Amino acid sequence: MALTQRFATKRGYVITGLGVGQILSWGSTFYLLAVLAGPIATDTGWPSSLVVAGVSVGLVVAGLGSPRVGALVAGNHGRTVLISSALLLALGLAVLGLAPNEWWYLGAWLILGLGMSGGLYSGAFAMLGHTYGSSARSAITLLTLFGGFASTICWPLSALLVDEVGWRWTALAYAGAHLVITAPLYALTIPRRPCAPTPDGGSGEPDQQPSGASGPRWLLVVLIATISTLATSIAALMSVHMFAVLAGIGIGGTSAVVLAATIGPSQVGARFLEFVIGRKQHPLWTLLTATLAMAVSVGFLGIGILSPAFLVVVYGVGIGLSSIANGTVPLAMFGQDQYARIMGRIAMPSLLAQAAAPIVGSVLIHSLGHRNTLIALGLLAFVAFLLAIWLLLLHQGNRRAQAHSVQQGPSDSMYPPPETEIPESPKGAHL
Repeated sequence: MALTQRFATKRGYVITGLGVGQILSWGSTFYLLAVLAGPIATDTGWPSSLVVAGVSVGLVVAGLGSPRVGALVAGNHGRTVLISSALLLALGLAVLGLAPNEWWYLGAWLILGLGMSGGLYSGAFAMLGHTYGSSARSAITLLTLFGGFASTICWPLSALLVDEVGWRWTALAYAGAHLVITAPLYALTIPRRPCAPTPDGGSGEPDQQPSGASGPRWLLVVLIATISTLATSIAALMSVHMFAVLAGIGIGGTSAVVLAATIGPSQVGARFLEFVIGRKQHPLWTLLTATLAMAVSVGFLGIGILSPAFLVVVYGVGIGLSSIANGTVPLAMFGQDQYARIMGRIAMPSLLAQAAAPIVGSVLIHSLGHRNTLIALGLLAFVAFLLAIWLLLLHQGNRRAQAHSVQQGPSDSMYPPPETEIPESPKGAHL
């Protein structure tokens, strides 16, 4: 117990434990079928479409479960949530590795989805924000640096394991990794209770939202959720159809592989720069940069303006910064007490959109063609950029209202005190 408390009080240990867990969690779920789908379909004779649909099933379950995860983290159960997520991932991967038929296979992804609801970024971000409050921004950024290596590490590892022991033992090996690495790391490093926030050079105290000053609180939540959903669904669609889209605009073979390979380093580089430089600014500026980079890169790639190599690097920067903004903007806007619950609500539409992205992408490519699909995605990213500008204007209006309220004094203020917590939504109702 004393050893657990010692590790859990040191932020570096917490981030490292979560980071290793994120690499294994992403690599054994979201990125798993990039390597295993072909061997599974070949070995079992199951339809390839059904095999690939496993990730979508998992993301749907994860999205539906995310509001409950946020509520549990807000109730100081973040450590339990993350340990449980590792155990559920281990169980799901074990069932997947032993699946005798399609129904067992899909059932495995239902279990994996429950683990993904708390074990991917949204659950980890919620835990960090609830634990460290306004000083969690640098921790969230560092965690995304770990997560950026998930595919880089796990794709080659999965390919090696499949070649050596087959896809079933690969799934079982990942199940064992969650049992002996992820779950113990979470138990050893994650604090049981929130810590007192300490300034870390981030964006400062969370915004206080006077009613009527710059729009009601629900509008801010809806705006953030919409921007996050647009950005993550575009990234998910592009990750699935990247090589098909590049081939459709005349970039195939080795050139396409080299271009796609630059996305990972671009993400990590952008996240590192945000950690060193960007954290001095409000995270809304990170969000603006991310959405603009995605709009320009994807849209111009479809139009045929600028070098494809440059645009793919810009795209990597955009999705790299978007991951950070998804975690840091709600923390800056709403503060420590409300953060975990809001993150759970924001994650739901984002995960559901990611589940639908592969199918939507296929429909768009078939209906519009590759170039027009890229242009359409660029326009959606530009809509996200415009919404981010609206969010920034609301934030600036809120700051001006606060300054005016302080100048006038409490008795002259036309605004009531800000809400301190989010009321529980009725059963079955989610933002």
